[in-house]
Amino acid sequence: MTQNQFENRQLTLASRPEGAPGKDNFHAQTSPVPEIEDGQMLLRTVYLSLDPYMRGRMSNAESYAEPVAIGEVMVGGTVNRVMASRHPDYKEGDWVVSYTVGWQDYGVSDGSMLFKLDPDYGPVSHALGVLGMPGFTAYMGLMDIGQPKAGETLVVAAATGPVGATVAQIGKIMGCRVVAIAGGEQKRQHLESMGVDVALDHKSTDFARQLADACPSGIDIYFENVGGKVFKAVLPLLNLCARIPLCGTVSGYNTSELPEGPDHLDMAWSTLQTRRVRVQSFIIFDDYGHCYGEFSEHMSKWVADGAIQYREQIIEGLEQVPDALRGLLEGENFGKLVVRVGPDELVQSIEGQ
Repeated sequence: MTQNQFENRQLTLASRPEGAPGKDNFHAQTSPVPEIEDGQMLLRTVYLSLDPYMRGRMSNAESYAEPVAIGEVMVGGTVNRVMASRHPDYKEGDWVVSYTVGWQDYGVSDGSMLFKLDPDYGPVSHALGVLGMPGFTAYMGLMDIGQPKAGETLVVAAATGPVGATVAQIGKIMGCRVVAIAGGEQKRQHLESMGVDVALDHKSTDFARQLADACPSGIDIYFENVGGKVFKAVLPLLNLCARIPLCGTVSGYNTSELPEGPDHLDMAWSTLQTRRVRVQSFIIFDDYGHCYGEFSEHMSKWVADGAIQYREQIIEGLEQVPDALRGLLEGENFGKLVVRVGPDELVQSIEGQ
């Protein structure tokens, strides 16, 4: 079923995944298109962002945000068109990016967590990537926590993803020597085309040796998106007073218990302490929401000037979301993963609103 003006398709959380999420963890349903009241607007979803953090929101484990309740619509950033408005600051036809609509065709907004978009500045879907939350995450994580200096060695994990690719390119702008890591030869070659100093494939059998060879003077900044064997290879190469912006550890998002094998935690903590390494995690809007204007000014200019390249992978159809998310968590995406849910055009207004 395609998007229409008469009913609201929704994907809700049906059960909490054990391991990788699959179609059985979601329920597809339809509901009436919601009505709006004074101070509200009706939003129609055109693009939906898929991001690794969504796996954490499916779990009821303690986290930085409340989990999605069973039966609730799944959360996610969306680019929307305003279909009807009783809000003084928005009119029918406006483009907006929202963080309250989630995995459905239509949502009601009072303006909270909503940002206007100007389609003349480029594809509106970019507001879910390089000009949105992933780009913001890359910018603040590297600039504030990583504090890059010209001549330093920056290592970036998951460097073909929307956050990692942006980090790598900002690092080059800042004058760093950038070692970028991704999974697979095609992705490695893409990193080379981005102009990084060294591009590595973590699937190589001698990856740890390759990383050591690529960092003869050690590592000053490690932007952590992955964890697992990549972090193990990075750990012994960290320099005194190195910095680690901790964005995510996607290699462990589908696990529910500690892996078998030797416990390396004490060794890791000892290395971090001895070398006085700064490790800091962050939640982008909670910690840096007040810096969005600074980010937007710099990133918009870099993108317009061609200093930042951006790769986007768009899939078609709300029904594709469960499989696409699973693939994302397994590293199958190539660039920022976005789902087209509905048409760009402003279709007929919803009658009665």
